[in-house]
Amino acid sequence: MIGLAAIEAARDRIAGTATRTPLVRLRVEDAPAEIYLKLENLQPISSFKIRGAINAVLLAAPGDRAKGLVTASAGNMAQGVAWAARTLGVPATIVVPEHAPEAKLAAIARLGGRVRTLPYDDWWNVIVTSHLDGTEGLFVHPVQDPGVMAGNGTIGLEILDDLPDPDAVVIPYGGGGLTVGIASAIKARRPATRILTAEPDTGAALAAALPVADVAAAVRLLAERARVIAEGAGALAVAAAMAGRAGAGKVVCVVSGGNINLSKLADILNGATS
Repeated sequence: MIGLAAIEAARDRIAGTATRTPLVRLRVEDAPAEIYLKLENLQPISSFKIRGAINAVLLAAPGDRAKGLVTASAGNMAQGVAWAARTLGVPATIVVPEHAPEAKLAAIARLGGRVRTLPYDDWWNVIVTSHLDGTEGLFVHPVQDPGVMAGNGTIGLEILDDLPDPDAVVIPYGGGGLTVGIASAIKARRPATRILTAEPDTGAALAAALPVADVAAAVRLLAERARVIAEGAGALAVAAAMAGRAGAGKVVCVVSGGNINLSKLADILNGATS
């Protein structure tokens, strides 16, 4: 768990860089609960990852980050670190696995990040060791860095500021850093709120694993009924809540990101299930 004081300090540290995103009601007549959406897709990089990246980097000593930033990510953390580097005026090196999506690579390039491509096993070893041979700079771990998790926890503070009495908060589960951060903040301030995680059934087994078709339906629902663009991971919590997996009452769904390829979004809106 991350201490509440660290999360509160992170909130002040990232103010003005990360966006304080809105919490809005999802108006669906047949919903099994009173569902609210925490819209992290509205961050500057369309993902919550900017919170943890900025916080971790600003926590580091200026000398440690002066030579640049390094991370290993094929997704949204890459953009978060590239954004932080551009904000500080230092270079960013992003290590990606072979066959990383071109859309993600283009987004990193737009933010000024330098991409290094490695075979998957070598890329994974960089994540495990937090080190890239031949590259100088501050390594920002995409999941395990306490500063990253504290930055993620600021989402929990904002949820309780806007809705003091949620019965449950549903969080998309990937590496666990988002869940640890938000759960730490929520449980410190409102222990009665239940924390649930959701992931697709193509991932590791969790109690709230969902068929990919359910996730596609949630992406479609968000676009059609709330005019919200969410990537698959960003719609996981909504899929769980709409399936009744989060129970009744006031349920907050973290829409973690909106970085979805437009052709994929078009396919889903036209009825594709994955």
